[in-house]
Amino acid sequence: MFVFVCAGCGAELTAPLFQVVLPDHAHQKYGNAIQLPVLMEPGTFAVELEPSGPPWRRWEEIDSDELAARGIHAPVHVLSDGAPGAIVIAPGDVRGTVLILEKCGGYCCGLDGADGPNLACEACGLPVASRIDDCSLWQAVWLAPDAVRRLPVDGADVAPLSWAELVAEGRSTPPLEPITSWDGPRLGLNHWWSWSPRWEAAAGRALAHLLTASEGRPVTVPGGLTEEMFRRVLDALLPAGPPVRRAVMAGPRLPAPDVDADILLVPVHPQTGETWAAPSQDVSASLVPLPFGVWLWLAFPEPHLPAPASGVMPDGVLRDDPPAPHPCSLFRPDPGVFWHTLVRLPAVRSPWLREILRTSHRTRAGLF
Repeated sequence: MFVFVCAGCGAELTAPLFQVVLPDHAHQKYGNAIQLPVLMEPGTFAVELEPSGPPWRRWEEIDSDELAARGIHAPVHVLSDGAPGAIVIAPGDVRGTVLILEKCGGYCCGLDGADGPNLACEACGLPVASRIDDCSLWQAVWLAPDAVRRLPVDGADVAPLSWAELVAEGRSTPPLEPITSWDGPRLGLNHWWSWSPRWEAAAGRALAHLLTASEGRPVTVPGGLTEEMFRRVLDALLPAGPPVRRAVMAGPRLPAPDVDADILLVPVHPQTGETWAAPSQDVSASLVPLPFGVWLWLAFPEPHLPAPASGVMPDGVLRDDPPAPHPCSLFRPDPGVFWHTLVRLPAVRSPWLREILRTSHRTRAGLF
């Protein structure tokens, strides 16, 4: 475990933190006037390896050698020219900082960090972080990599869980959740039941890998919720007819994947970032990564079960609450996450994937 301290004076700026994987939805912008929750679990941090934050440069202003070095293989509108290595933490894990009032841009419903660091070290005044809490953005604090240092905490090492321990722990991510916005009647709160933004971001990233693994051929996916996530978009972007490539679920505690499976939908370890790989040397299928919580729900769906009653009901009685309502809208992979992922995959340089990239931009309203 680590604490982050001010690079200027050494004052502690965070609680002790354990490193985890940067969430797929870390830079997601979701809807309009939506109240998104805190991005990171308390006591954790993640690192954005790419440059992030202001200043920004347009695609035309960056030469091909720099783009290749940054792993960008297709045109994008703008790219960050900020420092790589920003550290994201939960706002509740911040210590010893004060707001820089003249840097508190945003104000649709909160702070968006567009003006650069808006938190300063309370001890010496050095700008050290950006607090983000504006509508449609995940609440977080991003520590500036050139303004903080990471120090280990003595005697507080935390070993990552094994795959078996992760499955046994059972921390899956539900596909549906309540969404809150500020555009309700009389500018009050408005609530509805929706597809999870986390799932939409995960599907956006996985879709880019699925298309790459398709090799330009149709892809079949498992039925049920997996099909609801991917079938419609895959059918729209890929040609029809044989030969077909088959995608199946694979991972810890699942039966060994068939040797004739072409694509495996597998989990990413939430602490180490390791992508699960089939132990059999005979399996040569392409791997499509999914966040562990999303993969766990797809692999081991949680049935709707009666919940223990509380209050005035007798002990031992189960309350049979109705299941959560199904959203009235189609599931839509997050387009921003999809494009962000696809332009960073070398395969996008092939003509057929470039055409899919262009098609998905033209038909965004219908696909996403």
